[in-house]
Amino acid sequence: MCGIVGVMGTGPVNQVLYDALQLLQHRGQDAAGIVTADGNTFHMHKGLGLVRDVFRTRDMRALIGQSGIGHCRYPTAGSARSPAEAQPFYVNSPFGIVLGHNGNLTNSRQLRHELFVEDLRHVNTNSDSEVLLNVLAHELQAEAAGHRLDADAIFRAVSGVHRRCRGAYAVVAMIAGFGLLAFRDPHGIRPLVIGRAGTPDGTEYMVASESVALDGLGFQLLRDVAPGEAILFDYCGNFMSRQCAGQPQLNPCIFEYVYLARPDSVIDGVSVYETRLRMGESLARKIMRQAPGLDLDVVIPIPDTSRPSALQLAIQIGKPYREGFIKNRYIGRTFIMPGQAERKKSVRQKLNAIGMEFRGKSVLLVDDSIVRGTTSREIVQMARDCGARRVYFASAAPPVRFPNVYGIDMPTRRELLATNRTDDEIASEIGADAVFYQDLSDLEHEVRRDNPAIERFDSSCFNGIYITGDISAEYLAEIEDGRADGETSQGALPTTAQLDLNLAGEPELAT
Repeated sequence: MCGIVGVMGTGPVNQVLYDALQLLQHRGQDAAGIVTADGNTFHMHKGLGLVRDVFRTRDMRALIGQSGIGHCRYPTAGSARSPAEAQPFYVNSPFGIVLGHNGNLTNSRQLRHELFVEDLRHVNTNSDSEVLLNVLAHELQAEAAGHRLDADAIFRAVSGVHRRCRGAYAVVAMIAGFGLLAFRDPHGIRPLVIGRAGTPDGTEYMVASESVALDGLGFQLLRDVAPGEAILFDYCGNFMSRQCAGQPQLNPCIFEYVYLARPDSVIDGVSVYETRLRMGESLARKIMRQAPGLDLDVVIPIPDTSRPSALQLAIQIGKPYREGFIKNRYIGRTFIMPGQAERKKSVRQKLNAIGMEFRGKSVLLVDDSIVRGTTSREIVQMARDCGARRVYFASAAPPVRFPNVYGIDMPTRRELLATNRTDDEIASEIGADAVFYQDLSDLEHEVRRDNPAIERFDSSCFNGIYITGDISAEYLAEIEDGRADGETSQGALPTTAQLDLNLAGEPELAT
């Protein structure tokens, strides 16, 4: 998960890009970068840390130009925490291109080999985003074939990217002397939206990971970038688009609605906030079916993402809703911290319990999801330390049992609390009296209610179905072997044979 933004403006865009990255900061806090284009010249500044820490006044003054892109990166365990891994990436051949990417290429190793042996291109980092940049550069060179670059050649190059790249990718790029390019993978896994704003000097355009970046900066949401579609804004003010994949199908990542996106965003026609409200209602119905006589005094959310679900759940079951935890907003998200030890240390720094809301009560704690169980275990213990009589735990999402390979930091089975465990065993692991999970069918139904055109989701972390059709048990084992998180297993690591993975997916895309 990362945040990307691109702007084609009528005046300086450095401040707009900075502000947009601030609005997308929840998507990544490890590194940030901005590139602006002034004629044929790129101006870049990037570094490790939050947006507010990476950019100083002197940096902003150097970012001149009326178009540009920005990126904020979140750390994946085992990835290098180096300024060299910060995006956007730049390549000077054939035309001068900068690129920012949200997602993950599942055939990155194969592409890296092809680039070196066949395309004669060098990739300098371990980032799959640099691989993607070089694939795009090679396809542009092949399509231009020594002639002047035009829109048709660029769209054909994106088609070439779709033919070669597998996985999830939402991309913003600048091509020197031409303009701003954005495109989305043919499965539409990671989000990307287009916005427009009128100014006295003309029309400005923005593409971003979430609509919240548009709303906060006065841009009107036009629509989502379609799966497989490429969007092009040239320096003459033209806005062009083309479907560049032969068999596109919208399969948005359902975890965006559960956790990743801000509640005030609209993704693929679906309100994140409204979806989370409905998730609480469906979870309440399940709890009433599963435990009709549950001894319960109060419903308490784990701030912040679970609040809408917890509120509707409390209303549905007729129990009081209370704020039992106060969040320190200056501590980063524990889910996206790279080391288990760092996560454990940060939980109690991040949350502090209000003792009176727990003392002598039977409480239902509601969280958006349970991934590793580290935070859940600490929070249950905090409730008990405050004198809670009983502690139940409800997840607005289904059990996370499978690795995610499309850009979310949950790539190994040993880190996932629910893998090979029953609900009773999970409750025991986190110290709760019982746990309640959302059903996947209910979750998908609640998201689809806003946009019935969505036929399938990427729900791979819940059901093990990898929609790109190229994920094998060997691929997953290779990821686990190469991971350098340094964490110890919560129980034995299941073998491939023990996992109920559906690796068939869909047939390979033809463009």
